Amino acid sequence: MNTKMEQAIAYLNDTPRFTQKSTLGDIRKYLERFGNPHKGMKIVHVAGTNGKGSVCAYIASILQKAGYHVGLFTSPHLIDIRERMTVDGEMITEAEFLEAFDRVKEEWQSAAGDGLPHPLYFEYLFLMAMLWFGKKKPDYLVLETGLGGRLDATNAIPDKEISVITRIGLDHQTYLGDTIAQIAGEKAGILRKDTPAVFLRDPDAAFQVIARKADAIGAQAVIVDDAMWEVHSADENGIDFSIYNRYDKTLRVRLPLYGLYQCENAALAVTACRILLGDTERTPSPHTAQILEQGLAGMVWPGRMEEILPSVYLDGAHNPDGIRAFLESARQILLNDSRGKQRTRRFLLFSCVKDKMYREELRMIRESGLFTDIAAVPMAGTRALRAQELLAEIGENARGIRVHQMDNVEDAVHRLIVHRDDDMVVFAAGSLYLIGEIRGLILTNTADGQLSRR
Repeated sequence: MNTKMEQAIAYLNDTPRFTQKSTLGDIRKYLERFGNPHKGMKIVHVAGTNGKGSVCAYIASILQKAGYHVGLFTSPHLIDIRERMTVDGEMITEAEFLEAFDRVKEEWQSAAGDGLPHPLYFEYLFLMAMLWFGKKKPDYLVLETGLGGRLDATNAIPDKEISVITRIGLDHQTYLGDTIAQIAGEKAGILRKDTPAVFLRDPDAAFQVIARKADAIGAQAVIVDDAMWEVHSADENGIDFSIYNRYDKTLRVRLPLYGLYQCENAALAVTACRILLGDTERTPSPHTAQILEQGLAGMVWPGRMEEILPSVYLDGAHNPDGIRAFLESARQILLNDSRGKQRTRRFLLFSCVKDKMYREELRMIRESGLFTDIAAVPMAGTRALRAQELLAEIGENARGIRVHQMDNVEDAVHRLIVHRDDDMVVFAAGSLYLIGEIRGLILTNTADGQLSRR
């Protein structure tokens, strides 16, 4: 990474210290000053608590297979900040990133005289992305919300082709509300009149709120429920399942991923793409079915129940619903992985940030009975839970689970991944920041795709 990139990233990281959150009106004014770069793009807007990044990636992959140029804006990144902005799977270059960074900074300096605030971290990156997408001119632009939906910077885009809301759970309650219904109300703020809205029937508290919102504004509700897919097998080779909906009666798909929760995400993406690709219930296209199969099978989304090395799985689960889905998938892997029959030690590397429901997450982990060992892995950053607090919380009511203290993420990677024994399987969960640090260290030390055991 060059010095200018490091300086730009440091500047972005410091933005919360000297600014306040912009209103949607502020973001729209910035977009207007940039010439409304989103004009001419078909916008796919995705909100939710869990799964929205995966759904965005599935939709982008399917649309690419259909022959479209597709922009994708997601967050957070795992290793490289440029991961957040891609067109047809290619990240923004450092030169393009810096050009967009400077353009937003220059515009703020000019706009300050008109009373526009300095954009926050996420808002700044969103504006940078829109400038870049405006130059690349993708046919479709898939936007993942940051936090919430109604007041999210991405919601400044007025016109959309479709809105998708993934699973709603308890997270970011300080900002979004204390109940599922309140959080769903914030997420439902992305819906638009006369625009298809794809969302889940479960949980019911979220469904009722989103359905009422869709009806009130005249959005076209398209509901996805768990009767729409059937898992045939899930093992070290991925997930083999079928999707059934009003278009697809026999769509058989193999996902190269291990998380069973990906079936739900794939069903949301397939439903949205059937609408985007113009199929009707009366005349579903066999060609579209092939595109869907290829798009789902070809999707790559790191850090989501990813087997980055043999018997080493990384999952970005960072709230109770995410941990519940992680545990379900980990149980399936441990039951069906033929390579794991002789393994007697099942390690979990865990870390979290202070504002998450980590006590509830650890209770679920302990009660699952899946792990023989849990390692407390302190992360970098001011939001991370301190090592002593993390160790104490993991050790409380450990119920026979061996608890280990790591000095830092690098220590955990080298002790429990590089030097893991043959009878060990290792999982990591609790924070996307943790997954990013682990993944970065592994890739840095990888030669030809395999990390040596030093």
